[in-house]
Amino acid sequence: MKVSITAGKHTVYAELYDNAAARQIYEKLPATWPMLNLYGREMCCRMGAGSLPATEAAATGYKIGDISYWPPAGCLVILYEQNGEVFDQQPIGRTDDDISFFAGMTDTDVIWKKA
Repeated sequence: MKVSITAGKHTVYAELYDNAAARQIYEKLPATWPMLNLYGREMCCRMGAGSLPATEAAATGYKIGDISYWPPAGCLVILYEQNGEVFDQQPIGRTDDDISFFAGMTDTDVIWKKA
C-alpha cells in the first residue's frame, strides 16, 4: 500500500505494511493530521490510545524512515532522526526518501494520501 506524505512543500512516498494497523490507516486516506515535531527525532500525531490495532507491537529499535504507532499514547510517528532509543511500537510502514527536512520543521498539518 503506497502513500504520499506531504508536509509544507515536501512530499515523500512510503510503503505501508500488510497488517491491521496499516490497513486501518490506509482506509482513512486521504487525511490531514496535525503532527508535532517531538524529541528532535519524530513527527507525531496523537490519535489516542487504542486508535489502531497493535497486535504486533514489541519493544524494538528503529531506523530513520520508519513509520510506527506507539500504543501507550496512541501516537502515529514518522521517525526522521536516530537516537538509539528502544520503545514499544507497532510497525506501520517506512519511507526510503530523504526526510531530513522534518528536523527543521515546526508542528504542522501533514497530508496523507493513497499514491
